[in-house]
Amino acid sequence: MEKFDTLTGVAAPLPMLNVDTDMIIPKQFLKTIKRSGLGKNLFDEMRYDDNGNEISDFVLNQPAYRDAKILVTGANFGCGSSREHAPWSLLDFGIRCIIAPSFADIFYNNCFKNGILPIKLPQEDVDKLMADAERGANATVTVDLEKQEISGPDGGCIKFDVEPFRKHCLLNGLDDIGLTLQQSDDIATFEAQRAASQPWLSL
Repeated sequence: MEKFDTLTGVAAPLPMLNVDTDMIIPKQFLKTIKRSGLGKNLFDEMRYDDNGNEISDFVLNQPAYRDAKILVTGANFGCGSSREHAPWSLLDFGIRCIIAPSFADIFYNNCFKNGILPIKLPQEDVDKLMADAERGANATVTVDLEKQEISGPDGGCIKFDVEPFRKHCLLNGLDDIGLTLQQSDDIATFEAQRAASQPWLSL
């Protein structure tokens, strides 16, 4: 997956609580196993009316936020079913970082496995970033994973915590497959030794 080190971009404000995965990517779009192409259906039922026309007042349809890379939102983001299509759709839209007071556990884990950085912050810090994000095109925010800092448009700095192993994986672009491939030499040695000592297992 793509490495995550420093991200600078527009932050979009989504001041909603308990945004579930069906709101993020509705069930009718779960038929694909491809990770690409889902961005156009991100928040589909909030972005489009019954005729497929954009709802102009939804944040990601507004000109200032069409290229947002960061989402600032409310508590318990990503609750509901465990569909991995939810982080796929966010990533395909261009969102690489989500900032909230709390996340649903499965969604939180899936973000890290797909190259998205979910950041948990106290409500007062989220409120500050939400106010920054509501400034539109001027809401440029920088997230530095190495330093674990968020810099706002006025130069303010907010520190955040991230588990060291997950930080290592994001900085190096390592998903589960990438982590396994790091052990490819040891795996090949083991397989060769097993084939020699138990050749019947290779039949």
